[in-house]
Amino acid sequence: MVLNTQKISQHTVSVIGSGSWATAMVKMLADNKLEKEIFWWVRKEEDIEYINRYRHNPTYLSAVEVKLEENHVLSDARQAIRSTDIVILNTPAAYLKLALQGVEKPDLEGKIIVSAIKGIIPDENLIVGEYLNQTYDVPLDHIVVIGGPCHAEEVSQEKLSYLTFASKDLDKAQIVADLLSNRYINANISDDVLGVEYGAVLKNIYALAGGICHGLGYGDNFQAVLVSNAIREMEFFVQEIDPADREINASVYLGDLLVTAYSQFSRNRTFGNMIGKGYTVQSAQLEMNMVAEGYYASDCIQSIIHKNELEMPICNMVYQVLYNHQPATFEVSKLAKKLT
Repeated sequence: MVLNTQKISQHTVSVIGSGSWATAMVKMLADNKLEKEIFWWVRKEEDIEYINRYRHNPTYLSAVEVKLEENHVLSDARQAIRSTDIVILNTPAAYLKLALQGVEKPDLEGKIIVSAIKGIIPDENLIVGEYLNQTYDVPLDHIVVIGGPCHAEEVSQEKLSYLTFASKDLDKAQIVADLLSNRYINANISDDVLGVEYGAVLKNIYALAGGICHGLGYGDNFQAVLVSNAIREMEFFVQEIDPADREINASVYLGDLLVTAYSQFSRNRTFGNMIGKGYTVQSAQLEMNMVAEGYYASDCIQSIIHKNELEMPICNMVYQVLYNHQPATFEVSKLAKKLT
């Protein structure tokens, strides 16, 4: 059955994922004043028991109170999805397929599917919207993509933040924006789905680059040049992939890049900083105990760069360091000569 967004007065929403961003999104939904019913898929049974008993996620953003009705925290993703008309996917991109195991095409039929994921599905090398369309036959105009700049940690502290909701169907983007807006979340609407998705992927790679350079001892002067080159490289890439009339200095592109490149909460910058200081990829991953989307994205984006014969020196530097195990000092030194 096709969802008729004009006739639904109360939405049912499921959040698929249990990390920091998913926890923050449950909080955003609960703090919104519109009438709705919220279901939350959490992977670990012990976490579900803890949440039901103490109303907090024991692993991520543990200070956030979980304001859900009884029995609305579920271990079965398919059950959570089938109970709702709006599905918010909020796992690391590399783990999305695992989260959706057992979910079938009819389970997503007619629903608004929202991607709050800022990464690429590794094996298929697809952004999330394309993956949903090709794997589950979700129509592109039923997909809404959420872009930043917005760190979960600041949302948990109710610091004023801005999100962009992008869809080919602006009415659906508005529905999702209305459900997630509240006194500390402001919403923008966009039809630039590919630009928002690819921009979110690229800014993680550029934050990794900034972290690598910081770990090597490069200062703020160099970081400013790196980021100003990064936004131009991002614009070049998205225009090559999807030519459109977009304003690259908008908050969803430049703003998200800035906060990810500079914020203390940026796991991609933190990961890159550790690499710059001499950590191996494996040791950095173990110490962080969190997913840095830019690591997986670097490999995927490099394939697209190669396929389209694009010149992307910052992305190339990150790839050479992370995947070809080239010395960071050498690769950043080469990069520095190309920056302007």
